[in-house]
Amino acid sequence: MKLTSPAFQHNGMIPSKYTCNGDGSHTPLSWSDVPEGTKSFALLMEDPDVPKFIRPDGLWIHWVLFDIPGDVREIEDGDGTPGKPGVNTAGKYGYGGPCPPDAKHRYIYTIYALNKESLGLDQNVTKDALMKAIGGHVIDHAELIGVYEKKGKKV
Repeated sequence: MKLTSPAFQHNGMIPSKYTCNGDGSHTPLSWSDVPEGTKSFALLMEDPDVPKFIRPDGLWIHWVLFDIPGDVREIEDGDGTPGKPGVNTAGKYGYGGPCPPDAKHRYIYTIYALNKESLGLDQNVTKDALMKAIGGHVIDHAELIGVYEKKGKKV
């Protein structure tokens, strides 16, 4: 599988529009080379570069999305998304744009192709609950990494 964005290249800068300095819209994504037997997708967006004094595990989850129908191949720029939103680290549903407090951070988008149409989960799903639910159902996955550094005052 391959995961791309029309907004930035792999390891490229995420445009401000999709960050806390922008309008709050989610990053557009598309995926291809989907394996046969895929019935749904799940998506995570993680920041592994969070300062330990903010989060001891150094990880911030920006986006949890699941039960994306198996015939979908993109998430367009805009308000709506296919599938069901889970809970991010900020305790909100849906997308939370990059907003690094200290330096340039990496943002890892991972799309999972699943052999199950619905995970049977409610919207209170966190990354940990999602990873447990997709265990044994992942056919393939792909990653895309973007970077961002917030302009202005740092912590």
